[in-house]
Amino acid sequence: MGVPVSDLIKKVHFNVIYSTETALSKEITTSDIMRPGLEMAGYFEYFTPERIQLFGMKEWSYMMDIVGDNRYDLLKKVMADVTPCVIVARTLEIPKEMIAAAKKQDIVLLQSRESTSRLNSILTTFLDEKLSERTTVHGVLMDIFGVGVLIQGASGIGKSETGLELVKRGHRLVADDRVDVYPRDAFTLSGEPAEILKNMIEIRGVGIIDVMTLFGAGAVKESTDIDMAIYLENYDTDKQFDRLGNGSTSISLAGVELAQTRIPVKTGRNVSVIIEAAVMNFRAKQMGFDATQAFENRLSHLIEKNSEE
Repeated sequence: MGVPVSDLIKKVHFNVIYSTETALSKEITTSDIMRPGLEMAGYFEYFTPERIQLFGMKEWSYMMDIVGDNRYDLLKKVMADVTPCVIVARTLEIPKEMIAAAKKQDIVLLQSRESTSRLNSILTTFLDEKLSERTTVHGVLMDIFGVGVLIQGASGIGKSETGLELVKRGHRLVADDRVDVYPRDAFTLSGEPAEILKNMIEIRGVGIIDVMTLFGAGAVKESTDIDMAIYLENYDTDKQFDRLGNGSTSISLAGVELAQTRIPVKTGRNVSVIIEAAVMNFRAKQMGFDATQAFENRLSHLIEKNSEE
């Protein structure tokens, strides 16, 4: 599975020099970008034509020094049938031989005003995200105070209802019921909704509601990095729950470790307010303030003071 060239053009601004419907439907299958420097010198031993071919100032300068038919012949080899597209950076002039080769091989030819290194970074980041393997998890993904929060729990515990309450309190829905998660790197996990469920929540007894239609565009978000997980579970008096906040746990999703907070649910507890408090406490810890540690320090100081008396 790959990313159609047309999707790349929608995401990144380009001047489209040449394209056809067939060429736009070609799929990019790797996030690696090829800069054909040695190839322009005629060395094709380790050439990878299935990659995007990116021409920066060095490649372009060498190409422009090659005259006449030699330039066209080399470009036909660089722009192979399996090549998804060719991009020229820095708004550099595109020679007629390159346009002719693109038409001959039916390859999308693009021009960008970005610098070569920045463009390479933009392309790699976009393709890494799109080509990452997705893992589907059950839950509700919210953006709360700018923190990506994955709310999980047993079926019927009230995840969607809690998500709806959080939307009413000004937070943003990313996904309900089915969350597609993928690693952006070894330490960052991102999530997005399944296309069929985008902007929607299922509420038992009401049915499917469109959050964007009812609450506006500010109530939804296309995707978010997931910073923490919250697990809702039935309140059980025989079960021990964390009282001080020093029993931190974590879960692993798609190979990325994620901090998890377990919240007991019962009648009378305002779960959405508790989740807001948990998120704010998480942010405080990220900024260096740990309320549990502050309490333990006060307790130690009080014990020490009483022992002296």
